[in-house]
Amino acid sequence: MAVGTKDLAPEQLRGLDDARLVDELKKAKEELFNLRFQSATGQLDNHGRLRAVKKDIARIYTEMRERELGIGSAPAAPKADTSAADEKAEKAAKKAEKKSAKKAEAADEEAQA
Repeated sequence: MAVGTKDLAPEQLRGLDDARLVDELKKAKEELFNLRFQSATGQLDNHGRLRAVKKDIARIYTEMRERELGIGSAPAAPKADTSAADEKAEKAAKKAEKKSAKKAEAADEEAQA
């Protein structure tokens, strides 16, 4: 690969989430625009960089399409501590259950009175 594309190797792209892929695509397209502009004005020093950036864009599109088709998969989100979340959910459920039971008792007492 050309200079500057080491961070966009296919293995590296597979480790990125979808939002990060879109961000990298945007950066690569901006760089390609700037390189084309430099080429048109005669200021471009490294013409091989144009080819490398085009290939980077193709790699990103390939990874995005693989995920869309289910061939490749986005990296799994890091698992949070589910035990704390489960405990909070259980407490909230118990609290709501107690409230509804008290309301039901109050409604029964009013109906009997």
